[in-house]
Amino acid sequence: MKLARYRIGDGAVRLGRVDDATVTEISGVAGIGASLREILPRLSELREAIEAAAGDTHPLAEVTLLAPIDEPQKYLGIGMNYKEHAEEARQAGIPIPTSQLWFNKQTSCLTGPYSPIEKPIVSDALDYEVELAVVIGKRCRHVGAADARSVIAGYMVANDVSVRDWLQKRSPTFTLGKSFDTHGPIGPWLTTDDEVANPLDLRMTLTVNGETRQDWRTDDMIYDIYEQIAYLSQVMTLMPGDILATGTPAGIGAPTGSWLRVGDVVRAEIDGLGFIENTVVAEPAL
Repeated sequence: MKLARYRIGDGAVRLGRVDDATVTEISGVAGIGASLREILPRLSELREAIEAAAGDTHPLAEVTLLAPIDEPQKYLGIGMNYKEHAEEARQAGIPIPTSQLWFNKQTSCLTGPYSPIEKPIVSDALDYEVELAVVIGKRCRHVGAADARSVIAGYMVANDVSVRDWLQKRSPTFTLGKSFDTHGPIGPWLTTDDEVANPLDLRMTLTVNGETRQDWRTDDMIYDIYEQIAYLSQVMTLMPGDILATGTPAGIGAPTGSWLRVGDVVRAEIDGLGFIENTVVAEPAL
């Protein structure tokens, strides 16, 4: 299934099932509200009702898609998890880690799949990172890698927008440079795990104004998504709706200083999951 949060005009948030170029409302079916995060633990039992739902149907072009996951407890990202990207990061002055390197993106950075992303007033070093986002579906702790897929609800496209000078120079941790407002576009919807045959071998691309900057496959991860879940769940309880950004391939702007500028259109796409597309705008003056 593909599940989306959306609005029609200025109306209330709705939850819907995406079929080709349409979305059918499922809010109100079998006790489903407008929160996708809240129903993740019950997706299996709700599947039949969701697939049979025949609520209001609208063309996707006539609705505003929102960030699919509402109010997640955690948005975590792994750094330098693709071989060539680790090398280009090293060239940009970031040491290559010897174990999984995780950072926190504040959830206040989340924004919709087609919403604008702001170029900060305080920086010109605005960068992009296409990533496969994994969404946790079950409360879990100490999950082995062999069992990790059983706790995944589904997948999204993410652009881990980064402010490089704040990431590498202005703060001793990655958190600030990864957490500017609007720097977490995700979507366009949640594609449930059963629809993805092999998440370890998906093509991911990112273009800026139509020019390809990143084009890689998820099979090049240093630590695959199951190893990531096993590692994190040794430390913390993962909750339904938690988002894991699983790393970006080579082609980021940092090594060449190819920063995003106001007016740029950034499109990130992953096989079978759709695409997100965001225009860079100036942060409004205070």
